[in-house]
Amino acid sequence: MKRFEQILLKLVIIQFVFLLTAQVILLYTPFSPYFSKMIDYEGVNKSEAPQTIETFFHDK
Repeated sequence: MKRFEQILLKLVIIQFVFLLTAQVILLYTPFSPYFSKMIDYEGVNKSEAPQTIETFFHDK
């Protein structure tokens, strides 16, 4: 049983290291827009001004 616990502990540590590495890549590198598609889903990437239609004409 002790051998199984050692293997399990090593797997947990390796998983934690991979998690931290992925978080650093996604948050703090210039490559993050290439890995994360959340910007496209939120619509932040497209910086187009919306077309507005004026419905009331004000005479000055």
